[in-house]
Amino acid sequence: MNPTIRELLNTADRLVAGNTDPVSSGLHVAEAGATVSDPPTVLTATAASRCRGAAFALRAALESAVAACLTAHGAPRAIREGSMRAAFLWLRGCDEAGTARRAKAAWSQLCLGCHYHQYEIGPTEDQVRAWRGEVAALVSLMGR
Repeated sequence: MNPTIRELLNTADRLVAGNTDPVSSGLHVAEAGATVSDPPTVLTATAASRCRGAAFALRAALESAVAACLTAHGAPRAIREGSMRAAFLWLRGCDEAGTARRAKAAWSQLCLGCHYHQYEIGPTEDQVRAWRGEVAALVSLMGR
């Protein structure tokens, strides 16, 4: 497995588990030679935003795995770097048709999970965990 893909999968795991370090920011204002520091503001992510971020990481991992598989099978650069639709069509000739169908289905679900709509609830932790398992399985199938 490509180290970048592994890092993306680990990022998704950390986001779903909620093990993210809060980001602190403090403004420093200089007035008459004295530095005044505002109390640090701690930014934390909600469960919904962590799940959406995990979906982004999983989609990127799947796209990287597809690109690596296409590269290994000598796909033209225009296919590897073009649209994912073209990549999935080419993938059918490089790998088993079932693997290509599963990859396209997982990618489609991840795309839905990545997009924010005010009238829709984002992906749940259970959905993201299921996607994580499917992406890991597909990465190992395409990496053979």
